[in-house]
Amino acid sequence: MATLPASPSPPWPTNPNPNNNNNNNNPNSISIPNPNFHPDQSQTLDFDSLMSPQPQSPSSTTTSPPPPSLLQLSFNQDHACFAAATDNGFRIYNCDPFRELFRREFGGGGISHVEMLFRCNILALVGGGSHPQYPPNKVMIWDDHQGTCIGELSFRAAVRGVRLRRDRIIVVVEQKIFVYNFADLKLLHQIETIANPKGLCSVSHVSESLVLACPGLHKGQIRVEHFAQKKTKFISAHDSRIASFALTLDGQLIATASVKGTLIRIYDTNTGTLLQEVCANWQLLLLNS
Repeated sequence: MATLPASPSPPWPTNPNPNNNNNNNNPNSISIPNPNFHPDQSQTLDFDSLMSPQPQSPSSTTTSPPPPSLLQLSFNQDHACFAAATDNGFRIYNCDPFRELFRREFGGGGISHVEMLFRCNILALVGGGSHPQYPPNKVMIWDDHQGTCIGELSFRAAVRGVRLRRDRIIVVVEQKIFVYNFADLKLLHQIETIANPKGLCSVSHVSESLVLACPGLHKGQIRVEHFAQKKTKFISAHDSRIASFALTLDGQLIATASVKGTLIRIYDTNTGTLLQEVCANWQLLLLNS
């Protein structure tokens, strides 16, 4: 069960700004440079900086610390940026133009999950790697303007995933999902799921309605919660275990895939009706043509 820290946290932003702009008067914009950031001055990204170190030739006489290992990637809500969690911190990248915006390094402390909230300064962090920066069973709410954690959520099991909306924080553990109010960290909902080691979960981002999709209690089943309508819909999406799924921004459609990887199915989340089926295996498509 989630618990709040004993000591009070600083006031929370009640309406983080989702807009992508460079207005320096906006306190939530991460486009404002921080003196502790290490920005990449180039317009292109060297992906080798996120990959495992290559062995040096015997003739090399210089030694340098190995580059960090990549532990997780996640897009922000409008897919304009993505965050990379590494074994020594995290980095934020802009998609177009493609460049590194900033990085935060913790001197060897690893981050297994980093979740952005549009482009504002609030992020959710989970420790991971061989030397976690934070306990893997905690979600740390990080304010990058202050360069510190302003709140935390603790659980009895390791955190498998985190999703953020402007009004909610969704935390995924092995067989349960917790939904919190963003403003005061009050627990609002708990949802039981089948074993979910990948932390599969998807939420809508239209402010007027909250739709959440997660694994159901049976193999191949998707559970969809329409919180505004107080309605739950179970969709028997596949015969095999669910490998991945994603909601549209308004939560009205969901695309699903199983561990077989042969079919992508698109469903109406209100009725559970199968709308379209796409063959995801090109070899199978060629054989059947």
